[in-house]
Amino acid sequence: MTAQFSDFAQIAAHDGRVSDEEVLRLRQEGWADGHIRRVEAEAIFGLQKSTESPSETFSAFFVEALRNHVLNGSEPRGYASEEEADWLIAMVKRDGRVCSMTEFELLVQVIEKGRNVPESLKTFVLETLEQEVLTGTGPTRCGGELSDAHVSEAEARILRRVVFGSASDRPGAVSRREAEMLFRLKDATLEEANHAEFKRIFVQGVGNYLLGFASESAHLSRERMLELEGFIADNRADMGRFMGAMAKAAPNAFGIVFGKKEEGPSREDRVAEAAEFTSYEQDWLDQQINANGQVDSYDEALLEFLAEETGWA
Repeated sequence: MTAQFSDFAQIAAHDGRVSDEEVLRLRQEGWADGHIRRVEAEAIFGLQKSTESPSETFSAFFVEALRNHVLNGSEPRGYASEEEADWLIAMVKRDGRVCSMTEFELLVQVIEKGRNVPESLKTFVLETLEQEVLTGTGPTRCGGELSDAHVSEAEARILRRVVFGSASDRPGAVSRREAEMLFRLKDATLEEANHAEFKRIFVQGVGNYLLGFASESAHLSRERMLELEGFIADNRADMGRFMGAMAKAAPNAFGIVFGKKEEGPSREDRVAEAAEFTSYEQDWLDQQINANGQVDSYDEALLEFLAEETGWA
């Protein structure tokens, strides 16, 4: 079916558009065996790049098919391997241009819906996101418009999806480099008519980095997950050696899966510790605020938020 799929994709690309009927056939043939293979994924990418104005139907198929290929193309499902991440980056960059809105939505969804992805892909998505917010124009695939003059509501929503995505630097939380990106975006658009949602994501995002708690076990690496699945699939009768070997080879996963009692500070204690504002964090915050030479309205909103959260006078 793969050869037939590729042939049909080439035929569909000839007139520069893909009809809804052609999308339906691509779906039927592409998922005939339950997943999108690499040669099929590359054919879909080629079809997208040859399409002048892809329809919503084709764009939805493109994002769904490629997201599943990257995250579920190999075991364990929900992860991207280094090779898959490198392939995706190369495909997006292949034409030497800033990626299309459809490709941009694909990158966002990989971070938003994946369990974890390699560092190279996280970096690429964050760099692409910052560039698109500052220079991108046109309709997004999730509604709204990208603007190169200010941070639009749609761009603020995309920022939230990426920085709080499950495969982001800190799943459910915000990392230092994500917080610094928010400061750069704020400084670059300070005098523009940014949507109010951007100020909210700025305050919540930076505040989360400074005071939020992120579990060290929230991200289980692809390699650890492969080890874990290998142990779970082991059907040997010697359970004692199985449990001992698993605890030694995958200690983080052992505690998560089998409910091993935590040693050391409780989760509540770690959450309370994370909420303490340290001198290191104060120095970092001072540097970020001083970068543009003023305490602007965004900084003031952030400082008010921190004061309320920490009980500062």
